[in-house]
Amino acid sequence: MNLFNKAVVSTMPMIPKALVGKIASRYVAGEQLSDAIAEVQNINKEGGLATLDILGEYSKNEAQAEQTVNSYKEILTTISDEGVDSNISIKPTALGLKMGYDVCFRNVRSIVKEAAMLNNFVRIDMEDHGCTDDTLRMYYELRKEFDNVGVVIQAYLRRTIRDVQWLKKMKANLRLCKGIYSEPRMIAYKDRDIIIQNYAFLLEELLQAGSYVGIATHCEETVWHGLKIVKQLGLNRDQYEFQMLLGVDPELRQIIMNEGHRLRVYVPYGEDWYPYSTRRLKENPQLAGSVAKDFLKLS
Repeated sequence: MNLFNKAVVSTMPMIPKALVGKIASRYVAGEQLSDAIAEVQNINKEGGLATLDILGEYSKNEAQAEQTVNSYKEILTTISDEGVDSNISIKPTALGLKMGYDVCFRNVRSIVKEAAMLNNFVRIDMEDHGCTDDTLRMYYELRKEFDNVGVVIQAYLRRTIRDVQWLKKMKANLRLCKGIYSEPRMIAYKDRDIIIQNYAFLLEELLQAGSYVGIATHCEETVWHGLKIVKQLGLNRDQYEFQMLLGVDPELRQIIMNEGHRLRVYVPYGEDWYPYSTRRLKENPQLAGSVAKDFLKLS
């Protein structure tokens, strides 16, 4: 972490909420579903795809988790009615995982079933390492019944190479990301170069096995590895896609699309934008520094 990025992270608690909101407006679509749909429409006009995510984790009770289920069903209906090209991403903890596996599975299955009826797709996000086993178990169980569901794996976790061995056998639909949660060294690689090399290794393993992979990264070095592997394997554009967060390096996003690759933008929205924004910036010092520099240019 360079000194500037470190300084930005250390001063996060002192930044006024209004200022964080001004910064976050580039990275969060807004508080309402209508805001998010408008953002998706813009992305589609540029030639990109989208995935919609309601901000918020760790439902406090079953009623709150059920409300999240209903909100995602509303998103799926709106996507269908508006004719936009978007799927959805869901977080197990927002759907009751901490209240019990069965509660969460019931809620996630309900969303996946609704998406299937509307010819849409559900991505199950991956959270901290304490959620990994249950999330992968849930994906495995759902795949016995549905084809319109995928999951996320994280390249910085030491366990991921083992997980990939059975995921590739079932030709899983995966988002491969580096990983953003702060994990202990016993569980996750800490060296940037090792993480990038492991990412490339996992990506090649999966694409060779016929898995559809969302190559989720804002690191141009990792993008280069992805492009190299895609070319070496002779894949066509409907066998993979690149994925990026809303507002992060739009120039690289355009470069990738200009070269003819599919690219999906992760579009978060909702009233919980403040904890999302501060957590993202704290967990990703490089992103925090980039955001701060952008803001200073606009000030």
